[in-house]
Amino acid sequence: MDTQGKDFILIVDDSANNLELLSDTLINAGFEVAVAIDGETAIEQIEYEPPALILLDVMMPGIDGFETCRRLKANPSTKDIPIIFMTALAETVHKVKGLDLGAVDYIIKPFQQEEVLARVRVHLKLRTLTKTLEEQNTRLLEEIEQRTAAEAALQQLTQDLEKQVEERTAKLAEAMKNWQQAQTILVHSEKMSSLGQMITGVAHEINNPVSSIHGNLSCAGEYIEDLLALLQLYSQHYPNPVPEIQNKSQDIDINFLAKDLPALLNSMQLGTDRICEIINSLRNFSRVDPGAMMVVDLHQGLDSTIILLQHRLKQTGKSSGIQVFKKYGKLPPVECYPGPLNQVFMNILANAIDALEESEYRNQKVEAMNGISVRSNSPTPTICIHTEVTDTNHIMIGILDNGPGMSEEVQSRLFEPFFTTKPFGKGTGLGLSISYEIVVEKHGGMLSCISAPGKGAEFIIEIPIR
Repeated sequence: MDTQGKDFILIVDDSANNLELLSDTLINAGFEVAVAIDGETAIEQIEYEPPALILLDVMMPGIDGFETCRRLKANPSTKDIPIIFMTALAETVHKVKGLDLGAVDYIIKPFQQEEVLARVRVHLKLRTLTKTLEEQNTRLLEEIEQRTAAEAALQQLTQDLEKQVEERTAKLAEAMKNWQQAQTILVHSEKMSSLGQMITGVAHEINNPVSSIHGNLSCAGEYIEDLLALLQLYSQHYPNPVPEIQNKSQDIDINFLAKDLPALLNSMQLGTDRICEIINSLRNFSRVDPGAMMVVDLHQGLDSTIILLQHRLKQTGKSSGIQVFKKYGKLPPVECYPGPLNQVFMNILANAIDALEESEYRNQKVEAMNGISVRSNSPTPTICIHTEVTDTNHIMIGILDNGPGMSEEVQSRLFEPFFTTKPFGKGTGLGLSISYEIVVEKHGGMLSCISAPGKGAEFIIEIPIR
């Protein structure tokens, strides 16, 4: 088959039926296809003409799929070709072995044609996106703008529909509720998938140069200390240098340089420490869940979220800043989905910050209108996070703010999809409804709120330890 200048897919399987089925499926979908009946033949074909993607059977005569994959990944010219294993072995240990060898995915036999096409298209697209990062970034910005416009339009549409729901039957109201929940899950999944991939990629790209700078600073500090010590010895043993050296020493102010340079390096070291801390927080916050629960330290997720929100907590010209107090109890490792739980922490903390900022903004308006100092009489904007074990198999996380609080009517609708008290365009009304779904539906826990006007608000998260 002539595949010059085209991406094509190589299918490696000793079963003629499987080769025929997969070839027909992929060709009908518009792909170019090549086939091989064993690992040795496949390796020879790949060296002659590398494919865009390989569908590789695990159980084959001669060298099996695992060994074939290992050889391909050991070859610099073929190591970047994505490999999808095809197998009837569904045990986790076999999947882990294949993924450790460098495979990108698994397809379980018997094949589902739609699944095969979907997985092939996804991994071909990922391979293309990797090679065209600049083009992908442009498309991503356009996609974000389209989604923002779609979310705004969807919110406006929902507000109009709510007026009609009141006049309809209970059956129509239930159908609308189900539709809203479906929309919530769809928007949440798409948004978090794109955002998680983008954050992970950015953190990885930043980490490499920062790690290099961070590691070299300590060496540079030692070198400079040695050079300054050498200069000190020169000044002791040669107290009367030639005029040219004296003039240069006065020009650069060698005494000031010797005092200020270590401080300068220390400041740079602190800066890179901060960047590394933020990168680690990004990685922890945006971690992609593997589909199964993980045993993690929830305090780490809370700390990462606070670091990512630090820019909104600092004092600025218009804001006095927000203090965060952590009263962490002794929590055991918790079996959960860490990525979604981090999003819950982010949603609740961001809402608390919004409420505190809005309260301070109103106080400043009153101060400007009446000519009195309101801020001096107002408590410092504060968020308190406390954790504890409530019984033998549950933990509790409380997030309390001293903001303006909310009425009973608002509290009764907090977790409804698309309900928001924020101005149009600032909030989608999805954050707390998604948080409720994550805590209650995904973890079998409870999410509640205690608040009153002028008394602040406290969100309480309770989930099982196992």
